[in-house]
Amino acid sequence: MRMLLASVLALASSAAIADEVGDAHKLAISGRDAYWNCLAREYPRDTNKAMSDQEFTTLIATVCPSERQNFRVSLIDFLSLQNPKDDADKHLTTANRAIELAQKDIVTAFVRRRAR
Repeated sequence: MRMLLASVLALASSAAIADEVGDAHKLAISGRDAYWNCLAREYPRDTNKAMSDQEFTTLIATVCPSERQNFRVSLIDFLSLQNPKDDADKHLTTANRAIELAQKDIVTAFVRRRAR
């Protein structure tokens, strides 16, 4: 009977952890989407047409601060749940790299559009 109870508790605990990881993943995806959408709103603005590539890069690095921070935090939370043994600095580095890549993609699109 004790073995059965222990098995049921372990299974319930495992399911709860899986749900928590799944919820954290959904929040990270939502945070990513909100950040991307905010960056995308900056891309077509008329005021950006006269900017140099460097000016646009600087702009993109500063816009959407709340969306960027929300994405960073939600991604770190997900990574911490998914890989609890990893160092917290590793999760921060991964989140910051994801933000850099999002910014790089928007800047690349801007540069390509100007080159046409």
